[in-house]
Amino acid sequence: MAHLISSPARLEAFSDGVIAVIITIMVLELKVPHADGFAGLRAILPTLAVYALSFTFTGIYWINHHHLVHRTREADQAILYANLAFLFSLSLLPFFTAYLLEKHLDSFAVALYAASMVVTGFSFLLLRIAIVRRLRQAGALDQHDTFAEIKHWISLALYLISIPLAFPHPHLALGITALVTIVWIYPTAPIPQCVTPESPSHHHPI
Repeated sequence: MAHLISSPARLEAFSDGVIAVIITIMVLELKVPHADGFAGLRAILPTLAVYALSFTFTGIYWINHHHLVHRTREADQAILYANLAFLFSLSLLPFFTAYLLEKHLDSFAVALYAASMVVTGFSFLLLRIAIVRRLRQAGALDQHDTFAEIKHWISLALYLISIPLAFPHPHLALGITALVTIVWIYPTAPIPQCVTPESPSHHHPI
């Protein structure tokens, strides 16, 4: 079978559509409280907090995905499959978010939520590794790429720690997952050049 080669723009457009649907599904879990006034608002604060965490988690992955995909001129077969694995993992987040809310943030639900973070983070790491391999072949690897990979492994370790921690301290475990998410607000590696066919390679780094 011939090797699949696609443009990063096509891969990104497909991924953007999937991520938009994921966010839409999550927001459907927000329900109007039965009680009126501040009492009703207080009742849904945990729901809003978990939704905000999941939304931020998804949004930051979208930003980093955009940043990472623009590091390469071509998406080969390994990148395409790694991207599908990432999107599959991320698409399960609405379910784990709903489960966490349904079980009122109990220990097992928090541990399961943290485990979903591990799976999604690892699948994104596979995508990063596939793109880094492509960059290495093109001689375009940057020192920031190595730093980003190390940062990614550390993040996965923290997610793993939060799984057993969820049983004695579920709220602390959620705090760790939130902290790791915040760390990735700013993507690590710069985009050295625009990769669309219309753009020349002499563009300055962003």
